[in-house]
Amino acid sequence: MRLEEFREGQSRAGSGHVSFTTHSCLEQVFSGTDMTRKNLFFIFLLLFAGALIAAPNAEKQNWTNYVRIGAYGLKGGDAAEIVRRAQESDVFGIEVDNDIPGRYESFLHPEAKLKAIHDVAEAAHKAGNHAFVYIAGTECITAHGDKVPHTMAKDHPDWLQRKITGEPAIFGGGTAFWIAPGDEDVWVSPYAPEWRKIYMERVRQIAGTGIDGIYIDIPYWMTHFEGWESSWASFDDYTVAAFKQKTGLDAKHDVKIGDFSDGAFRKWVDFRIQTFTDFLAEIDRTAKGVNPEIKTIPEIYPGIEEEAVRVGADVYSLYPVVDAIAHEYEFGNGDHMASGRTPLDWFRYQVGMHSFRAFAQGKATWILNYSWDGDNKVDKREAMMNLAMSQVMDGANFWDAPGHSMAGSNDRATRKKIFEWIAAHEKTFYLPRAPINPIGVYFSPETRNFYAADFLASYRGILILLMQKHLEFQIVTPRSLQEFKGKTLVLPDVRALNESEQKWLKDFAGPGKRVVITGTDVTELGDSPNIVRLRQCPGQAYNAALEKDFESASPDSQGEFFAALEGGDAVRIQASAKIATSIARTSDGHINGFFANFAGLRGGVNPVQTPQSGVVISLRSNTDGKGFFLPFLGQVQELQGKRSGDSLTFELPTITKGAVFWYEP
Repeated sequence: MRLEEFREGQSRAGSGHVSFTTHSCLEQVFSGTDMTRKNLFFIFLLLFAGALIAAPNAEKQNWTNYVRIGAYGLKGGDAAEIVRRAQESDVFGIEVDNDIPGRYESFLHPEAKLKAIHDVAEAAHKAGNHAFVYIAGTECITAHGDKVPHTMAKDHPDWLQRKITGEPAIFGGGTAFWIAPGDEDVWVSPYAPEWRKIYMERVRQIAGTGIDGIYIDIPYWMTHFEGWESSWASFDDYTVAAFKQKTGLDAKHDVKIGDFSDGAFRKWVDFRIQTFTDFLAEIDRTAKGVNPEIKTIPEIYPGIEEEAVRVGADVYSLYPVVDAIAHEYEFGNGDHMASGRTPLDWFRYQVGMHSFRAFAQGKATWILNYSWDGDNKVDKREAMMNLAMSQVMDGANFWDAPGHSMAGSNDRATRKKIFEWIAAHEKTFYLPRAPINPIGVYFSPETRNFYAADFLASYRGILILLMQKHLEFQIVTPRSLQEFKGKTLVLPDVRALNESEQKWLKDFAGPGKRVVITGTDVTELGDSPNIVRLRQCPGQAYNAALEKDFESASPDSQGEFFAALEGGDAVRIQASAKIATSIARTSDGHINGFFANFAGLRGGVNPVQTPQSGVVISLRSNTDGKGFFLPFLGQVQELQGKRSGDSLTFELPTITKGAVFWYEP
């Protein structure tokens, strides 16, 4: 067996395909000469060990980890045409819009739509593809609701979400772009028992069609239409009763709505988040009760920001109960089209996507961001490429869509080019990534829930500092604390720690480890050389500097912070601070550096990066392995390293939009 064959065996092991290589190796062990047996037995042991290491991550992967998404309206009778068009543009993972529970007519009578879903599933499978179907979460629209005698609001007013004043969540055309004039749009309480029973029956029926996934859009509390943003709904009778049963509190009278210092309001916040976590978990159980292989994929627009607390759909809480999340990720003001993003916007999106990948713990992260919407000053093709580049470098899946719609493309030729390239290099971007020697940055969900503004300024600032300084980082959460193996954990103005978190920190803060506490300190850790307290939070300070003048802000301004860190330098990178980097080991054994270049971008003016040259990577290795460089939309280039002691140094070619480097030992 040649070395190339051995490497191929490792790659298969990393993808979960172990049996063929292992069987072939054993067969030769028991049939060859003594020397052959010894050599092959040694190789077999290495293969087996590699498979054991890779298998836990590989088992988590499925088709959702490798999608290249395109969306299509499904009317019935058009299944073959939809799949044909998807295949033509290298779409893998076909979204079809055929909303059964979100339209009152099909909520009551789903038969025709169920047949259409069955047909498109069958057509997709014949083509070797996968399809998933859109359904609404708690929203329901009745067409021509102003004229027809039966609508959800007219038939079931008790099902609707309500403000604390009793106003029901009923809206008409123009409230949102997807609500046609004359239509009735309502938002339903997830605690309305009859609605929920029918909803779950529709989920069972959809799962029985053979479709590969159910895509649940906007499973929210109504707090995002005008006039409802501060409502902290819902105060319908069913929800108020459920809260009373769980906490003993009356939501209408015992809770100081919007007051985060009020313990009862904090319970209301937690209750609202848990409600939709439980709702999605029930959808998942219900669907898998019919088809164990079906995937549940909610679409959520809030990310790590305060909006998640308001709408109650928190992606950190949801990832454990679903198979993947599609992030229609936007935050702050503006349209956030890729064509209009500033470099600071791009870095903040990288923070969000890296956070999602940490929350996912091996599950897929789909990104439904938008590239371009008629901006004549910006080439839409460049905007599309920038968006795709920023996502794949973080290990997220690219969904191309025009404007703020789901279906179609701003430029199909560009989409095909991007999708073909991703398909050719999908393992480079989507094999499981593992830390090497990272600096940990703690995402505290409870702190984000109750102290969002201060925490996010610190958290984002710390992560952008590490990205711009090109140090390896790992986002650590309460779910992943036990697995963290780095030398330093940074607490970015963390203001809430439970007993379990406190205990872990005390155990962690021993010899050879370091806890860096920025801003507020609630750790109750004593004084020790292993505990560094930075009262003036460097993350908040750097975030303020970036907002004031991104171009002149320098990570070197936070020298005290960097001096406090240990680790993070197993892979050392010299590059411009306008490049966002991330470092990881993939399950095929490669050491990787991912580069997203945002130099020179000007929102609404210039979507073409200033190329970056002189990027250098150094890593420790006692063997002369090979280095490889893959520019975004380019071809793989082999690089020769220069040895100095136990280190190898590689000078990278010029980086235009983005690139990945990997080292094969």
